[in-house]
Amino acid sequence: MEWNEEQLERYSRHILLQDVGVEGQEKICKAKVLVIGAGGLGSPVAFYLAAAGVGEIGIVDGDMVDRSNLQRQIIHTTTEIGTPKVQSAKLKMLALNPEIKVTTYQEMLYANNILDIIAPYDFVVDGTDNFAAKFLINDACVLANKTYSHGGILRFGGQTMNVKPYQSACYACVFDRPPPKNSVPTCSNAGILGAVAGMLGTIQATEILKMILNIGEPLFNSLLSFDSKTMFFRKIILKKNPQCRVCGTNPIKSLSDYEEIACDIKKSCS
Repeated sequence: MEWNEEQLERYSRHILLQDVGVEGQEKICKAKVLVIGAGGLGSPVAFYLAAAGVGEIGIVDGDMVDRSNLQRQIIHTTTEIGTPKVQSAKLKMLALNPEIKVTTYQEMLYANNILDIIAPYDFVVDGTDNFAAKFLINDACVLANKTYSHGGILRFGGQTMNVKPYQSACYACVFDRPPPKNSVPTCSNAGILGAVAGMLGTIQATEILKMILNIGEPLFNSLLSFDSKTMFFRKIILKKNPQCRVCGTNPIKSLSDYEEIACDIKKSCS
């Protein structure tokens, strides 16, 4: 692609990097990434991917901006309370970088629509905050062979891993099935330190850029967790489960919704 002076200036700090350069920036500008959730995790992910110049970014969220979101969901502002999160996010992303394309999906994800939504994208980011959504996203990405980044936050900590279907451990390889409903606390009833969402979301954005550029060691077969109170980071080595019910020797052939409402972003605080 041909670069004009404004583009070269905008992306100059990327282009200076030995592992990126003009060729790497071109990969970023041609990439397509879907961010599921425009909340605490989706905010920094979407913002940094837009800043980086990711050519097409899709953002999924069925919720409206609420005052309680503003403590951590930094892509939204007080004046946008009551407006769709996807529209609020799109406005900021295009204000930051008008060269990119932003596609919005103001809806919740179910087994009957998720495959169509993720189909156009190279990578998917899970920024949701309920287990039904996370398992559905994992299943859909495995079935569609889409590499994705998982993220989860609670109280003062977070965790993330990348999944490359059939090559690395998937979410179900590690956690198998969702826990019983209401058996595990969520941000909405246990709380979250706002900056923790920014910490993990920034890590997820970094992982997506690494995968686009094919550099470094992305978090495949690794679960990175941290405790912000002690700033202790731990990387757990994972192994693909040959008997995994999703990606094992007898992989899934279709999708179904889990017990909870799939991707009920209206109940999400991530």
